[in-house]
Amino acid sequence: MKKRSLWLSAAGSLAVAVILAGCGTTTYFAGRNLPPSGLLHRVLIAVQNPSSFARGALEFVDAYYDIRYAYDNINKTYSISGYSGSLPISIQNMPEEQTGAVYGSGDGSLTYVNYGQENTNGSVPGLTGASASVFATRSQSYVFAASQQAHVVTAVNRLTNQAANLSLPGVYRVSVNPGGTIAMAFVQNSNYVYYLRQLTASQTITYAGGPGNWPKAAVDCEPQNAPLWCLLQAQSPDNVDATGNYYGAPLSFDRPIKAVFSPDGGTAYVLNCGPECGGTASSVTPLSASPLIFQVGQQSGTLPKTGQLSFIPIVGGATNAFVTGSTMYVVGQQLQPDGLFTGNLTVLNLLNNTAGSPIPISDGIPGGVSRMLLADDNTLWIGMTKCNNGERFAKGLPYGCLTMFNTSTNSVTMIEPYLGDLTGIADVEGLHKVYVAQGGQVYIYSTRDGSAINNQYVTVTGTAYDVAYMDGTTDYNNTVY
Repeated sequence: MKKRSLWLSAAGSLAVAVILAGCGTTTYFAGRNLPPSGLLHRVLIAVQNPSSFARGALEFVDAYYDIRYAYDNINKTYSISGYSGSLPISIQNMPEEQTGAVYGSGDGSLTYVNYGQENTNGSVPGLTGASASVFATRSQSYVFAASQQAHVVTAVNRLTNQAANLSLPGVYRVSVNPGGTIAMAFVQNSNYVYYLRQLTASQTITYAGGPGNWPKAAVDCEPQNAPLWCLLQAQSPDNVDATGNYYGAPLSFDRPIKAVFSPDGGTAYVLNCGPECGGTASSVTPLSASPLIFQVGQQSGTLPKTGQLSFIPIVGGATNAFVTGSTMYVVGQQLQPDGLFTGNLTVLNLLNNTAGSPIPISDGIPGGVSRMLLADDNTLWIGMTKCNNGERFAKGLPYGCLTMFNTSTNSVTMIEPYLGDLTGIADVEGLHKVYVAQGGQVYIYSTRDGSAINNQYVTVTGTAYDVAYMDGTTDYNNTVY
């Protein structure tokens, strides 16, 4: 009976599409064209080792009916044609642009996916080996990557087909604002923040010839004979005294790990990892965004030189955050007396920069990469890795890697049972469900009550590592930024 209902529903959906085509249009939301698959709700899955002949694949499923095949043909499945990347681990989802950027850790490739045509647009040239962190701007004009192995930050200008490798030993994270005007870099076990700036023609001439001609804040400018980019320290050495202090003011950065950005683009909020990363105290440091802008012609303000930067204490830990309106949700791990860490979520009011008390959530690896995404029914979904190494597991408490948080009541609704590391979340907007990549497989949960939805027909062969809702209304449906 259920199969018959499914067939009738699918047939009805197809009839609607046919009627639309008969009326002279094959478009749907926001004027987007009907894709070749004919599916209106697609979840893209990055799959590692799908067969003995391939190390990576990009499959997608019908997220309305939760099936991976055509309703009338179980032998017809869906995938992105032309993808050949190895061991894909992340999908930077940009549904407004009908684009995704998939990073393959096996070969260091960043491949653009065309959501409208359901094929690839080729890989980005100029990246240096494996990237610990990589981002593309929404305009697809720039790509920034941190190569911890090569100790460089790479800036690729796809408009001019030029790439610059800027030396920064220990670099392991880059953050790029959604508007694609700011790129920041972070070094492991460091208390400094760095940002990139594209140079004007006159600056190229002035800075040519090596470090002696660079600003004091510059750690590298490339190429040195005629530099196009400089990598600058956010707190300029111009203000450092003989003892290394900023004129007596304490450093406001404490193992910075990432930056998130205000909706108006005016502020970059630096997340200070603190004890999770071997530091002293976790916090959030606001920086004015205008001096950090890398695009020539949009730069404003002077290099950030002040030593007395403000900071907002976040006692529960700060390694990831999600900003919506005037609220920032901050996730991190808090060190316990027994040496283990416990996961917390802190709600930060950006109108007065006050943080609430830490709210216990899933534990995770200290300083590790977590996933966060807002979904239907006022829910925030938070995913962790290595949640079985934390305080909850040690004390025999529920220790799953996925937390559902109700943003209207500021309370944890559920911590899902342990199924392995949570590495991807996709919000299927309007359908009251999220897809996740968890323990190498695909699972579905209801945003109404956190209950599991049958995933029998969306499981994949291989290791599912990330998921993305290709038909999201905005680019905020993205767990990577």
